[in-house]
Amino acid sequence: MTARAVTAGSAVGFAAGWNIADTGAIADELTGDYGVGLPMIGLFTTALFVTHMLMQLPAGRLSDRLGPARVCAAGLVVLAVCNALALFAPTAWLALATRTAMGVGTAFAFIGGSDYVRARGGSPFAQGLYGGLATAGGGAAIAVVPVLVDPLGWRAPYASAVAVAAVAGIALAFGPGARAAHRIHGATPIRGLAGDGTLLRLAVLFAASFGLSVVIGNWVVTLLEETAGLAAGAAGAVGAATLVLGVVSRPLGGWVFRAHTDRTGQAILASAVAGALGVLLLTAGSILLGLVGACLVGLAAGIPFAACFTRAAVLHPGSPAAAVGFVNAAGAFTILVGTPLVGVAFAHDAGTAAFAVLAALWALSVLALPGALSPAAPRSRPG
Repeated sequence: MTARAVTAGSAVGFAAGWNIADTGAIADELTGDYGVGLPMIGLFTTALFVTHMLMQLPAGRLSDRLGPARVCAAGLVVLAVCNALALFAPTAWLALATRTAMGVGTAFAFIGGSDYVRARGGSPFAQGLYGGLATAGGGAAIAVVPVLVDPLGWRAPYASAVAVAAVAGIALAFGPGARAAHRIHGATPIRGLAGDGTLLRLAVLFAASFGLSVVIGNWVVTLLEETAGLAAGAAGAVGAATLVLGVVSRPLGGWVFRAHTDRTGQAILASAVAGALGVLLLTAGSILLGLVGACLVGLAAGIPFAACFTRAAVLHPGSPAAAVGFVNAAGAFTILVGTPLVGVAFAHDAGTAAFAVLAALWALSVLALPGALSPAAPRSRPG
């Protein structure tokens, strides 16, 4: 494993992460330019995640067959082209169409980037580092896109996403070529993935940590503007912690999983409690408590990442990227359902109540812990 491999794979993941939160970062501002309400702006994210979710398993299968480097490159091209098309006009139908197509790019980039790091011999710590930097892309968008509104207006999310994809493409071009390591032999069929109880438990844990944190990240700026009276830039700076701090907690979770496997369950339990508490603090209407809450959410959301992805790949060594795609699809489903529902709640002055529900769901996810991390024989083996 080289630093270049982690850098290249993480740059691709960062580009995918940027697109999951860039429009949500300036939701209120976009309503005026597009002439629509907040629920429609929420659908811009939902449109992306519908395709993102549906493409998880295909992206994994392609990475298993063709190698992750090609899948990463394809994902970046799709993201750059779709964001460039979205720059033409502030019309809702164009935004929905391009955001829907962007989901193909985010799926390829996220799954390909994870598989790229793993194919180069990445440890759970390296996988956690990848996850942290990928999710930090969304946090960076929350902080940066509001600042770009003055010079770029409604084009800020799309123009910045094109630039990020271009930089990631340069990093991938200079990264080591990842071998097509998994050539499918003894691949697990989709029904085998869906029927694996352990994989389903991992999917629940991932959906609660990653999925809910992205829903929170998409609406935290709006929440802080309404409850704490912060301006968009300040709210973005505080809210960015909900995603950016994954840079710390995802590698930490990977280190715990590798060095103290028997304590991983306790760490995930503690993270769920801390995350739920953080979500509630975001609703307190205090700048200080909001900052503390954002930090708790960001730190807590990253702990299960490496364990969920690493365990999924180990359970299905004939289809490691597809297994990871299955787990990640649960997070995508949570985002595509949760994001517009929270938007509807804000439109009816119930945003605080919606965040309380998100806190409860995160806490309840610990019911999936028993059996999720226990040693088990692989479900499939390379033939």
